[in-house]
Amino acid sequence: MASRPDLILASASPRRLALLNQIGIEPEHLVPAHVDETPEKAELPRKLAQRLADLKALTAQHKARSAGYGANALVLAADTVVAVGRRILPKAETMEEASACLRLLSGRSHRVFTAMTLLTPSGAKRQRLVETRIRFKRLSTKEMEAYLASAEWRDKAGGYAIQGIAGAFVVKLSGSYSAVVGLPLTETATLLAGEGYPVHFNWLNQSSLSGV
Repeated sequence: MASRPDLILASASPRRLALLNQIGIEPEHLVPAHVDETPEKAELPRKLAQRLADLKALTAQHKARSAGYGANALVLAADTVVAVGRRILPKAETMEEASACLRLLSGRSHRVFTAMTLLTPSGAKRQRLVETRIRFKRLSTKEMEAYLASAEWRDKAGGYAIQGIAGAFVVKLSGSYSAVVGLPLTETATLLAGEGYPVHFNWLNQSSLSGV
């Protein structure tokens, strides 16, 4: 029987690792892929998300192989882009950026695009892109000031983290919650299973671990 492929997660994000762990997957290697995330001129949000996921996967694959491992591994990468219409919101690095994002999102709907790229040992590239629509409540000045003071927005696309305090701002979500956090779990499990990764292996032990 052929041995199962290893899995490389092309990310340093604790959120993406936690999401994989949630469905019983523990990557053999974590290979952060730091790439230039600047949008190209007139680039649409969905195109940016997929291009960056592709670039992260290729970068991590090259790093792993240059280090002498990963020749027979699957490489999984993802990127999340928040947009209002065609306007791409930044990953907030300063309080001013985060404040501008919150003011724009307050009381209106926006879209979150999460793209995934899976590179296989044979050289194939599998892609998925998930679009989620979210509506925020109208935020008061006090709410925005308190959220900015929390610093939870730092390095978050659109200046917020739905799995944190900002979950209190969400009036409606249509699509994939896990994709907004950073990795759409249904699509991830389907992609990996399709390439022979034993997604369900650890599920058999969950009942004993949970005491059922």
